Amino acid sequence: MLPSPAPRPADRRITGILLAGGQGSRMGGVDKGLVELAGRPMAAHALERLAPQVDALLINANQNLPAWQAFGHPVFGDDIGGFAGPLAGLHAGLLRAQHPFVVTAPCDSPFLPADLVERLAAALHAADAQLAVAKTFGQPHPVFCLCRRNLADHLGAFLAAGGRKIDRWYGSLKVVEVAFDDEEAAFRNVNTRDELAEAARDLPAAAAGAPRG
Repeated sequence: MLPSPAPRPADRRITGILLAGGQGSRMGGVDKGLVELAGRPMAAHALERLAPQVDALLINANQNLPAWQAFGHPVFGDDIGGFAGPLAGLHAGLLRAQHPFVVTAPCDSPFLPADLVERLAAALHAADAQLAVAKTFGQPHPVFCLCRRNLADHLGAFLAAGGRKIDRWYGSLKVVEVAFDDEEAAFRNVNTRDELAEAARDLPAAAAGAPRG
């Protein structure tokens, strides 16, 4: 198991949201997080890395709900129909989170950094920002973000007006970008069967390099 962080004060606690609400169109329309990777659902690898970093964990999924509920965390769908994208999952999560901050990660990123939340939170508080987002070598990774729960109404209004583009919503906020150039490979996601096979080959090495509790 990855080590858990030191206890946070109540006003800085974080709810993690695993985003699994997409249609998996680039993998033939399957529920990507449930596809087997090294003998386990791909999402299990992402959850294993994210769970120790947060104070509570939720899963955003829009199909195959019993399979997602089997992971043992609360599961909820988008409040907006039609697979409206990651912002819809974030919005639904903001409305359900019990903590002042929310961090998101996608279900198809089994290598996500073990220090993702720590570094995002440090940057957000240092900049007094509304949202912190990971980037590597100038490339933002918008679905790896930490934001304040009180953005729920602001995001809800953006979605109600037809907004769907994540970059456009971020552009309306005070955002800090957090460099993870030293962990670029940790942000790779798995969209195709070929990438799944490659990830299965690399997973043992990544696990061996992870800190242990």
